[in-house]
Amino acid sequence: MAADRDYYEILGIDKSADADTIKRAYRQQAKKYHPDLHPGDAEAEKNFKEVNEAYSVLSDPDKKAKYDQFGKAAFDQTAGGGGAYQGGFGDFGDLGDIFGSIFGGFGGGTQRRTGPQRGEDVQARVILSFEEAVFGCKKEVNYSRLHKCPTCKGSGAEPGTSAETCSACHGTGQRVVVQRMGGMSFQSKSVCDRCRGTGKIIKTPCQKCRGTGLERENRSLTVTIPAGIDDGERIALRGQGCEGKNGGPAGDLIIQVSVRPHSIFRREGNDIFCDVPLTVAEATLGAEIDVPTLEGPMKYTIGEGTQSGTSFTLRGKGVPYVNNDSRRGDLTFTVNVEIPKGLNEKQKDAMRAFADACGEKNYSRKSKFKNFFRK
Repeated sequence: MAADRDYYEILGIDKSADADTIKRAYRQQAKKYHPDLHPGDAEAEKNFKEVNEAYSVLSDPDKKAKYDQFGKAAFDQTAGGGGAYQGGFGDFGDLGDIFGSIFGGFGGGTQRRTGPQRGEDVQARVILSFEEAVFGCKKEVNYSRLHKCPTCKGSGAEPGTSAETCSACHGTGQRVVVQRMGGMSFQSKSVCDRCRGTGKIIKTPCQKCRGTGLERENRSLTVTIPAGIDDGERIALRGQGCEGKNGGPAGDLIIQVSVRPHSIFRREGNDIFCDVPLTVAEATLGAEIDVPTLEGPMKYTIGEGTQSGTSFTLRGKGVPYVNNDSRRGDLTFTVNVEIPKGLNEKQKDAMRAFADACGEKNYSRKSKFKNFFRK
């Protein structure tokens, strides 16, 4: 018996815990102290035995009721009780399922391959121009996948023959493994090493697919790219990947999207940004300028005295939201005054005259800067 520790204390639960709570607590504690995780640790092995002893009682409604009423005395044979803990697991149901979910199963896992198996996903990549990503398009995607062998119809056996049931596991794909540790017996399941979990033995493999039941094929598919998709996003086409086995569903085709950068626009989410150059005269006097948008140039009037670096936003002129064409981001453009180069003497004289004609009041920021030095 587990010293004098209370079974509820061992599992870290209270007496009002239901069956699901008890099982969850048991799994957690069993994983914490399992000998496979603590080889040679006597204290961990002791705690592991206590956890299993507590669960063997609390998981059984009748034993739990007796324990709640009489405590451990209910299972003390010397005290006239009955049903003492015998060092095994008791009636836990399928322990292979419990430990398989915690540790992946003893002996390399208990994955069964006799039932339907989903096919693997397939990766492909498309490269889009900036405009194709913004407005959407259709692209042809070429990829390869595994599909059911047409010769053996996916059975893996040469036509005219058939697979036989594995005599080692009787078609289950699993073999029972019994391990003994510290007076306790552990029963788990492992993949049958003879049929490799398939439950069948193919004595005459199909020559075309070499007994796999699948062969590789090249496919070409026209894919609709939704408007507004961004660089790095993915498109999943359900059921277009590798075909499954034993009637299982096909995997998916996962398309990775790459978008080439634009020469003018920069994208951040569904908003786009660009720079627009201005002449000194346009910035000084104001002007109607052409602003690039996704649909083409758009007329926009800027006021006189516009400073270089000023930004303007055009609402709804950005990138459409995926699957929502009525909603779009914004376009923000920043004006930058371009200083002319290579002036001839006549142009230089005109600039000097312009500079002489301007007073400090025409340059508010420069005036403030000069006042700083005067102080």
